[in-house]
Amino acid sequence: MSKFIINGQRPLKGEITVSGSKNAALKIFPVALLTHEPIKVFNVPEIEDIFRAQEMLIALGHEVKKTGKGAFELKFKNQKSADLPAGLVNKFRASVMFVGPMLVKFGEVRFPHPGGCVIGAAMRPIDMFVDNFEKMGAKVELSNNYYRLTAKKLKGADIFFHDITVTGTESLMMTACLADSETLLKNCAMEPEIVSLAEYLNSVGAKIEGAGTSTIKIKGVKKLRGGEYKIIPDRIEAGTFAMMAAASNAKIDIKNCEPKHLEALWFLFDKIGVNYKLSKDSISISPSKKLLAYDAKTHEYPGFATDLQPPYTVLMTQAYGSSLIHETIHDRRLLFTDSLTQMGANIVMADPHRVVVNGPTKLYARKLVSPDLRAGVALIIAALISRGKTEIDNIYQIDRGYERLDERLRNIGADIKRIS
Repeated sequence: MSKFIINGQRPLKGEITVSGSKNAALKIFPVALLTHEPIKVFNVPEIEDIFRAQEMLIALGHEVKKTGKGAFELKFKNQKSADLPAGLVNKFRASVMFVGPMLVKFGEVRFPHPGGCVIGAAMRPIDMFVDNFEKMGAKVELSNNYYRLTAKKLKGADIFFHDITVTGTESLMMTACLADSETLLKNCAMEPEIVSLAEYLNSVGAKIEGAGTSTIKIKGVKKLRGGEYKIIPDRIEAGTFAMMAAASNAKIDIKNCEPKHLEALWFLFDKIGVNYKLSKDSISISPSKKLLAYDAKTHEYPGFATDLQPPYTVLMTQAYGSSLIHETIHDRRLLFTDSLTQMGANIVMADPHRVVVNGPTKLYARKLVSPDLRAGVALIIAALISRGKTEIDNIYQIDRGYERLDERLRNIGADIKRIS
């Protein structure tokens, strides 16, 4: 198993480029099941979750051909099976996105309960997907923790999401494109990745209205064409780099991003005194005189993203005063703060969903294990500003969402290396 070795407190300076959005790129692979025509996709991050999505598409009968850096052509060959391979389903939770397209296109899909990241497992039940496919006319069978869904033809339905869900919104939206009649989705997630997906689907023949609002209307069509899709920049990566620069008091320019997707973070930066400047597609962070503590509460988009909470918590260890961090989206996401406490942070857990961070504090190197994707990158930021040599194990979790992160950090001055 690989690990990162990081010697902290090295001055950071320079430019770092944001990759394509992981959460947007993951959805184009199941969308490829909806057409027999080729899809050309660009700006794809070459990360572990994307590799698993490619393997899933190939296992289901498609060809995935790399045509350049971050560029792929997805092309239908033949349907090999109605089964989603258990080995892949258990490796990444986004595998659930293949269920709807398989069902609406081929009439049947079989799969075990999805695995992947442990964060929020209790808050992302598979029942939400299964129940809504049932509303659209699917027959659902469950045996030995294995699902079998069948439908001669899915029909449009009026669907209300009890909890706001990004993957649920995307899954039902793409599936409804080939269902009979009209589907109305209510209480939808509004993330930029959903808007991007809807724009692509409309460009290849879908009829979707309202993406980016809480109500989305989809009128079913007979077929979708192939096309070209450029993945939008990863807003979570951009925000993470911005907080890394602020925490390390560095001068860093973050390129190839969409600052307008991060307005909740800029609100917090204004409150805590981060010295930053925005342009159309870049963010410039300069050293700040003094960072002030400020409370943060995660919320669905356009609120403060839960995926940005771990690096913000690290940033607050360097701010003057006390800040209350309230995680409202995922359970267990604050458990990583125990690692920060081991490094010297003054953090008090009020309850499983709230911590109080008192700062500023000096952090010291430790041997750590990355518990999940977003906490893992937060621990890297903590290691970069710590005294001494930090080891971070289980970095597969980090590789799931960040492409060549160690290489990009070295380019701006970080002393970080990967060892097996």
